[in-house]
Amino acid sequence: MKFKYLVIALFPFALAACQSSDINTVKETAVKVLQQQSHADQTLSAYQWSFQPQGTDQPIVLNFDDQQRLSIATGCNNQGTSWKIEKGQIVTADLMSTMMACSPELMKQEQFSSSLFAKRTIPFILDTQDVNKPSLTLLDTTGQKVVFEGKMTPETQYQSQAEIIFLEISPETKQCSGVAPQACLQVREIKYAENGVKSRVDQDWTLFYNHIEGFTHIPSERQIVRVKRYEIKNPAADQSKYAYVQDMIIERETITKK
Repeated sequence: MKFKYLVIALFPFALAACQSSDINTVKETAVKVLQQQSHADQTLSAYQWSFQPQGTDQPIVLNFDDQQRLSIATGCNNQGTSWKIEKGQIVTADLMSTMMACSPELMKQEQFSSSLFAKRTIPFILDTQDVNKPSLTLLDTTGQKVVFEGKMTPETQYQSQAEIIFLEISPETKQCSGVAPQACLQVREIKYAENGVKSRVDQDWTLFYNHIEGFTHIPSERQIVRVKRYEIKNPAADQSKYAYVQDMIIERETITKK
């Protein structure tokens, strides 16, 4: 997927201006545009895209999924819309958003995100010369460039779909020995019935030798975390067969030590 995808909104005008002798050339160009568009669709949904505005420590994070839904974490509220690539540009619909109150800086950042993505036709440049660190450049309503950096989604990285599990995580860790001595989380697997009632698969705490990407252990909190578990193809001899990625915190409870 090494390509530079430059969006130029001149193609429709070229079609209108062409003569009959140019039909074959136009057809070839149309095929190339469609092929590039297909690659761009796949690339946008294969990565998570982040932009760090000045004045806050929270990035704006984009997730384009293959069902043509765009999820936007603004650092304040979460936004969502539909997306598609049409005539070489990203086309979005009206935004939906959660309605939390945030700091003035993050509210300003949320407003900027709204202006960038709400019901717009957005010129963009997609550069994947480095597939491990691609960039997505969007033009805002004033014509200024906004550059997002890409990070592979776990589905792209592990080339598999996740199994969703729920882990209850103790506020206390314990020393353990894996490849080297380390502090292990203590976990219990949780199941939820269709009516929302939860039950413990394990009654006793189990040492967890792996790492949960995105999870922050807090010694004063018991947490229940929804986790995406990916099977690793051909793991190394000293490597787990699974990779774990935090999806959502389900419950948090402060534990007071006696």
